[in-house]
Amino acid sequence: MNGDELWRPTSGCGPYCLPAATERAVPVLRRVVRLVGVLAMLLAGVGLAALLPVLPARGRGAALRGWARATLRAFGVRLVIRGRLPRRRALLVANHVSWLDVLAVLAVAPARMLAKREVRGWPLVGPLAAAAGTVFVDRSRPRALPATVSRVAAALRAGHPVAVFPTGTTWCGEGAGCQPGRGFRPAMFQAAVDTGAPVVPLRIGYRCAVTGAATTAGAFLGEETLWDSVLRVLDAPGLTVTVSVAAALHPGAGADRRLLARAAESAVHLVPARPRPASPVAVGARGVPPRLRAAGSERGLDLAA
Repeated sequence: MNGDELWRPTSGCGPYCLPAATERAVPVLRRVVRLVGVLAMLLAGVGLAALLPVLPARGRGAALRGWARATLRAFGVRLVIRGRLPRRRALLVANHVSWLDVLAVLAVAPARMLAKREVRGWPLVGPLAAAAGTVFVDRSRPRALPATVSRVAAALRAGHPVAVFPTGTTWCGEGAGCQPGRGFRPAMFQAAVDTGAPVVPLRIGYRCAVTGAATTAGAFLGEETLWDSVLRVLDAPGLTVTVSVAAALHPGAGADRRLLARAAESAVHLVPARPRPASPVAVGARGVPPRLRAAGSERGLDLAA
């Protein structure tokens, strides 16, 4: 294994974290309807990719948010948002469970995403990602990382929110020893330090809409193919994805990006089921406060599929 392979993030999750194989959970007709709806939204995404460059900033955000919410509904996924995002630029950092996370974040805040370079070449999805201003990172070239951080910083300086998954790979967050947001890598936090942009931790969680219990049915782990994961979501009787917003972290001048990453990771772990109002948290050069509280009261936005 070469140095570049060692640099790539790895996950401790695998097939053993996924639900046991069972009989189809939804009728065939419903699965077909969902699949047709998803394909329709992907085709709509192609048209949206052509339209985004000519839309004003506010229009682009509304169009992306609407497309992401409609696509979640097509998959049969219900969105719940807890807390409020700041109305200005911010580095949004979240735990990473699934490809559905991207739709969930865009449905909450139409931010510019950080994605691996391979996404640019994906059919249908790649052109939309590029048109939406996605910052692509080549994970096989660690020497290119500083340039990627500079592009993220430039987007923040221009007033755009940017969303990243600092684990660099997916974790189920539900299996033994698995934690949501485990292993936040500090590199992209330097963009927030350099620009003075707040860091807003997000916790993404999945529950069965029927039982209310946490589930890994929406997870995308290990050597599983994207198609296998999509089929499991289409077969699920119903999923609820909850995006919980924690208190914004404000890096002081000269803040240590490693401490900032650790504070954001802790905030993701500590987001309660029902967030309470809290003041923004300042992160200085010498460290982080011992207590992190979730920001905002529960908004209770529930978009039924």
